[in-house]
Amino acid sequence: MDFTFGEEQEAVRGLAADVFAAKSRPERIKEIESTADRIDRELWRELATTGLLGIALPENLGGGGAGLAELFVLLEEQGRTVAPVPLWPHVLGALAITEFGAPTQRDALVPAAADGSLILTVALEEFGPYVDGEPATTAREVDGRWHVHGAKAAVPVAHVAERLVVSAATVSGPALFLVHPESAGVTAQQAESTTREICANVTFDGAPAEPLGPADGTAVRWLLDRAELAVAALQLGVGEGAVRQAVTYLNGRTQFGRPLATFQAVTHQLADCYIDLEAMRVTLWQAVWLLGSGEDPGTAVPVAKWWATDGGQRVVHRTQHVHGGIGVDTDYPVHRHLLWGKQLAATLGGASSDLARLGAQLAAGVEVVA
Repeated sequence: MDFTFGEEQEAVRGLAADVFAAKSRPERIKEIESTADRIDRELWRELATTGLLGIALPENLGGGGAGLAELFVLLEEQGRTVAPVPLWPHVLGALAITEFGAPTQRDALVPAAADGSLILTVALEEFGPYVDGEPATTAREVDGRWHVHGAKAAVPVAHVAERLVVSAATVSGPALFLVHPESAGVTAQQAESTTREICANVTFDGAPAEPLGPADGTAVRWLLDRAELAVAALQLGVGEGAVRQAVTYLNGRTQFGRPLATFQAVTHQLADCYIDLEAMRVTLWQAVWLLGSGEDPGTAVPVAKWWATDGGQRVVHRTQHVHGGIGVDTDYPVHRHLLWGKQLAATLGGASSDLARLGAQLAAGVEVVA
């Protein structure tokens, strides 16, 4: 297993770092937070123009033809700058359509997703304890037409998405469905989301839907694995960005005639951050490598998700703490990393949920990947 990035991954990282650095300065992010949809449309267009938005989508559908590694490198770079664009739900939705959609669905939606002219999202979470791959939302087929019933919680950017990729249970197993957010039977109630993207709780009352792939649980599992790793990649970048800000602040702030960065208590806090970030990095790329190579990931995905959830929260809390009083000032940018870190840690289940799912896998005899 080789964690060294190749030439393509390094090229994506360099380009993404340049784009986000130029377009996601704190003053620009603050400006976007005051807009109606909280999405940086200028940055969105730049990501499309440079090919980063469609980097993981097939070339014949307008994408870059790269793999999961390039996508997660991109998400890590986004997390560093907490750039306000809905990358992970959009690209994961497009990848699901690419993998499981009919030719007409792929041709109609994936090229437009690659060039940014439409926004996609995924509706996977529900109310109550997170249940891995077993949605309470249902879908029924009547006279050859599918209809979805139930509710999804915290659906990212539902207010601007033109299609929702929804997980729902059927008589033969969980499946994915395409739902238009303006269809009859779809009601979205916007939820407050601080400085991250706007989310909505979406109710389906017989909403018309198009099936994506088989109704046997495989499509849902495929999407969940990649969504959990996408969140982990974003969380890794958020933690790295938070530590970078903390180091800059601590080196520039003095007390008792020397920089705060030289104080033992501070260096211990940052050393703990380093340990968490390295654990997050290794478990993430192990899982990505296994998925990308077509091997059975075993327990690798929930392990990476747990480290991102548990370790990620510790990192953003420590980095805000070492900033002292200025860390809670919303005019100072580090608070955004704390808010992103906390919200990402609750996405697709929190740390306790991650451990419960990991325990269930171990009890079922799933292979432990060391």
